[in-house]
Amino acid sequence: SFYNFVKNERFMPIVKNFSDLDLTKTYTYSDYLLWQFSERVELIKGFILKMSPAPSSNHQKISQNVNKYFLNLFNNHPCSVFVAPFDVRLPIKSAKKDTTVVQPDICIICDEDKIDDKGCNGAPDLIVEILSPKNSKHDVDTKFNLYLESGVKEYWMVEPEERIVLVYTLRNEEYIGLKPFTEGEIIKSPLFPEMKIAVEDVFLKVK
Repeated sequence: SFYNFVKNERFMPIVKNFSDLDLTKTYTYSDYLLWQFSERVELIKGFILKMSPAPSSNHQKISQNVNKYFLNLFNNHPCSVFVAPFDVRLPIKSAKKDTTVVQPDICIICDEDKIDDKGCNGAPDLIVEILSPKNSKHDVDTKFNLYLESGVKEYWMVEPEERIVLVYTLRNEEYIGLKPFTEGEIIKSPLFPEMKIAVEDVFLKVK
């Protein structure tokens, strides 16, 4: 019968309600492409992680401040800058292919071959995540390890409460953390020496 044919072919129908998904099962990017509900999700080694609701106004301001600086810096540069929502399919050695899809707040990609019409297929060169009380463990722990394993060369964590920026640089398959950048200091990127942004500018107009 047609039903058995569909079943045997592992045909996945379009999913319009988040509640229809089984959170105990693992999924792939092919499944992810068929999800048409409003909730934002990430796929971590096949498992679904529901993202926080719409970012706060402070989160938006920080994202705009950093993105504005990045766009200006990379205006005549081969690297491209993208902001969420933007799908990044990470190559995770310890997981099956195409089972990890994340949406970093900001990312810089210097290899144009990684960019396709659906997002980025591969590890960005630099990723910025803006922490919030609801997602801090995810960004500090889970994503830190994912970005390390997939070979993201530089990872920034912006902490709005403390008004600090943490910068980690990849060396010998380990992240080396620089001294935290605090107000009154200039953030310097090991990956992009020309990048110099004041901490005050990151938190401009942030309450």
